[in-house]
Amino acid sequence: MRRNPFIVLLGFLVLACQTTVENPKLEEQKGRHQPHLEPNRYNAAFLIMDGVYNTEFTAPYDIFQHTQYRKNIKAMNTFTVSNTLEPITSFEGVRILPDFDYTKDSLPRIDILVVPSAEHHLDTDLKDTTMLHFVRRADEEALFVTSHCDGAFVLAKAGLLDSVISTTFPSDIETYREMFPQLKVKDSVLFVHDGKYITSAGGAKSFEAALYLCEHLYGKEIARSLAKGLVIEWDLDAIPKVIPH
Repeated sequence: MRRNPFIVLLGFLVLACQTTVENPKLEEQKGRHQPHLEPNRYNAAFLIMDGVYNTEFTAPYDIFQHTQYRKNIKAMNTFTVSNTLEPITSFEGVRILPDFDYTKDSLPRIDILVVPSAEHHLDTDLKDTTMLHFVRRADEEALFVTSHCDGAFVLAKAGLLDSVISTTFPSDIETYREMFPQLKVKDSVLFVHDGKYITSAGGAKSFEAALYLCEHLYGKEIARSLAKGLVIEWDLDAIPKVIPH
């Protein structure tokens, strides 16, 4: 029996409309530039917002992105997440286009969450309940959660550091202790790795904390190779750190 071509066409249109309604977020993301995420890699997400400090963002981003040029390892996909897709402006004035909006988008799996420091991490950012909820949600599946400088304040406010040792920017240690008296805080170190949490003093030493995670995942030779590519002297044994066992 021959089918009425109008009815067939109508059926296709109905199916197309149903697909759009059932996947509004995916449809919204279609046609928008997003980073290509290779399979069989760690997904490293960088939480950025207005006032993010360049170094605490770009130092670990450089280290992790360069893993893609090393052979025979499970490299890292690197991408940014924010509460907007509009350009955000770093403290130093650099404008950055976020890859994903965590308030609207369907996000990739996050294996490594990186929280760089930002200008208001000691005050108004800590009242951003939507951002804190995202951090808690990402923490549930992440293999590692890392902070640089005052990014530790965000992790602490989200309640993630209560049972581990942590650190932050040297001159903010006392404020950190006063704001979160329940925490076990270590000073005079460049980073602390306790459980799945790595907190660093930040600044240029954010490179060292990121290299440490790479050595933890890939071994000394890969970490030294990454450091050499960025003209960094790397010797884990010489770095003040805390790694409880």
